[in-house]
Amino acid sequence: MATPVIMPRQGQSVESCILAKWAKKVGDTVAVGDLLFSYETDKAGFEEEAKVAGTLLATFFEEGDDVPCLVNVCVIGEAGEDAAAFAPDGTAAAPAAEAAPAAEAPKADAPVAAVAAAPKENVFASPRARAAADRAGVDIRLAAATGPNGRVIERDVDALRAAVGRLPKHEEVPVAAEAPKAEAAVPAAAFEDVKVPNIRKVIAKTMHASLSEMAQLTYNTSFDATGLLSYRAKIKASMERLGLENITLNDLILFVVSRTLMMPEHKDLNANFLGGDTIRYFKNVNLGVAVDTPRGLMVPTIFDANLKSLNEICAEVKSLAKLCKGCAINPDLLKGGSFTVSNLGSLGIESFTPVINPPQTAILGVDTISPKVRAAKDGSIELYQSMGLSLTCDHRVIDGTPAAKFLKDLVINLENFEVLLAR
Repeated sequence: MATPVIMPRQGQSVESCILAKWAKKVGDTVAVGDLLFSYETDKAGFEEEAKVAGTLLATFFEEGDDVPCLVNVCVIGEAGEDAAAFAPDGTAAAPAAEAAPAAEAPKADAPVAAVAAAPKENVFASPRARAAADRAGVDIRLAAATGPNGRVIERDVDALRAAVGRLPKHEEVPVAAEAPKAEAAVPAAAFEDVKVPNIRKVIAKTMHASLSEMAQLTYNTSFDATGLLSYRAKIKASMERLGLENITLNDLILFVVSRTLMMPEHKDLNANFLGGDTIRYFKNVNLGVAVDTPRGLMVPTIFDANLKSLNEICAEVKSLAKLCKGCAINPDLLKGGSFTVSNLGSLGIESFTPVINPPQTAILGVDTISPKVRAAKDGSIELYQSMGLSLTCDHRVIDGTPAAKFLKDLVINLENFEVLLAR
């Protein structure tokens, strides 16, 4: 019996996903556990495996399509079964390729047809192509299909628009036009054109909106990390005996940040500016942690971080980072943050300007540890380990003095970590 495969919903906040790549094609044999296709949300990537065995009877979307969650993506069943009944509205199933003698290759100078000889009754087209035809006001039944398995794709609609004269002169796309000759062409082997990944587009859009819509200002300071380093050494020496996680300096900083943000005078930094006349103040700290992954920057959230122990924060950070790097994190865990920490200290960065993750009002950058000198109480010069902090605030919500006071309190708490634990 034919079984449809739907686009999974990864998190309650996700309405659709991008179909990234097909691992099987129509007509292929499928075993339970075989990879069918990969897909992306706006933040993470996932893979869908087959739950049943059989033959891939039909696919309803092509790579790059934005597919609504819980909609049929393909059908698995016995060879010869009809899968048309499972097709989503406005979508036709891709037919299996039939074995046939190889067709004669077209001559090099033969033009590519943009308009079909006659309107087709049943059009096999991608959703993107149908949307393009609706926008252009052209009859998609007249488009000459060049996609896989005789499918009409977006470029076919563009060619049809040009052929029927509906494109403005500056938008016309000549069909099979010869590329102009360049006097000094760059050798093809000298570069590689790569399609921008969906997550990179989302990061670009978010960061551009952040910088263009906020009044961002960065404040820099540093603190004596001697006590923090000493405390971390004590933990490392006892972690096996006490059953502790491998707590890092970053974990210690996250712990202190979560406690400092809960001080009443710093509520503007533990907030979201929703635009207009609304600011959302959080009763607990939902701490975002910037994580570098092969796909790009992700910021998972430690919810209610101020209510969690140092060991719990450490374990959760490691778990979230692993999910992010494995492209398996629930998108709901990438939302809802009230404040973010971005640590570049391990890369030797002495100071930087972290960009706020909207709609948050602030972000803390953690810099590297550097040896500095200062005057001791006896008048001599002493060397100590200094760690830099870079705080970016939205000046629409937070003025310079409150931002500076937060950094001052944070420095006091970081330099007196063991005292903070007594609270």
